[in-house]
Amino acid sequence: MIKLKDILHDVSIQQVVGSTDVEVKQLQLDSRKVGKGDCFVAIKGTTVDAHKFISNCVAQGATAIICEELPNEISEKVTYVKVQNAAKAVGLAASNFYGNPSAKMKVIGVTGTNGKTSTVTLLFRLFQQLQKNAGLLSTVQNQINDEIIPSTHTTPDTISLNKLVKQMVDAGCEYCFMEVSSHAVDQRRIEGLKFTGAVFTNITHDHLDYHKTFENYLKAKKRFFDELPGSAFALINADDRNASIMLQNTKAKKCTYALKTPADFKTKIIENNVTGLQLEMDGVEVYTRLIGEFNAYNLTAVYATACLLGIDKQECLTILSSLTPPEGRFDQVISANEKIVGIVDYAHTPDALKNVLQTIHAVKNGNENVLTVVGCGGDRDVTKRPVMAEIACRYSNKVVLTSDNPRS
Repeated sequence: MIKLKDILHDVSIQQVVGSTDVEVKQLQLDSRKVGKGDCFVAIKGTTVDAHKFISNCVAQGATAIICEELPNEISEKVTYVKVQNAAKAVGLAASNFYGNPSAKMKVIGVTGTNGKTSTVTLLFRLFQQLQKNAGLLSTVQNQINDEIIPSTHTTPDTISLNKLVKQMVDAGCEYCFMEVSSHAVDQRRIEGLKFTGAVFTNITHDHLDYHKTFENYLKAKKRFFDELPGSAFALINADDRNASIMLQNTKAKKCTYALKTPADFKTKIIENNVTGLQLEMDGVEVYTRLIGEFNAYNLTAVYATACLLGIDKQECLTILSSLTPPEGRFDQVISANEKIVGIVDYAHTPDALKNVLQTIHAVKNGNENVLTVVGCGGDRDVTKRPVMAEIACRYSNKVVLTSDNPRS
């Protein structure tokens, strides 16, 4: 166990009621999981204010409470720590609780509307083939070397996140490749993590149900780069018209990759067909089984990141040619007579759907019909639905509009 005073290192404290010399068994964000000797952190969430569960946590045996507002009833058996921002405080506390694990490895965060999962998964697979111990935190799954851990969020809550990174350190991992969502940045879920590098893929219409405006969405992505240390690198897709905004206030080393504009890491598409891509990356020809311009971007981001991490250029390019896409990213199912090709893709934004359908048109022989089945999630951004329907109709012979996860 660890003392409360030790997990509060670097946390901005406004008031303490009780002693910080008490031992803490576990940090908890979910009041239902609080047990004897635990420290509960009360966060004002988007739908629920956890402050109303403080009395329950005290009754369940909590040793300490970190909160933004002290409760009316104070127990002499409990230490109360008042902070200005509990979400920020728990990030630092969780990092301290688990021994600052992110500082003991190279953590790379990938953010953007599209391409996050593909980029982190390809990075993870590249480093596995380089015989490096590595961890993966993605929408599809979390992985520590060969051990697969189911994923519930693009970016887990800050306590779960630090616990996973600690497990990676314990397993001897040198690298961690993780998706960083705009929600995670806004909700301070990555607070306290030490990043070696950050990658920006692109930004298009998404998550406006949460961020309300595109400007807010952009600011959330930008804050990730604003808070990078000077020792880190900031790598952006120079072909994205909003990418340069990410570098405006960062202290990190600024780097770029692109297909169409001048950049530090440049790729040219020589051929793009149903069997794969032939690319020229930094002057070297590379063939890959991945398909489409969007994968050319993903591969360039992976190559650039590997180079910035000190991997040999030639060794990296050799392995890139053998990499396969993550599950649900332009997966192909081909009928026995090869007359029907099914393509499964997790395209859930207008830009991603357009990329997939444009890629299909770019690689098909000419006379095939395109039948698109597409849906959008319930209780999420409603403004993107008509845009996605229009894109589906524009690039398809027939369209089936259905529900994604309907939620409520």
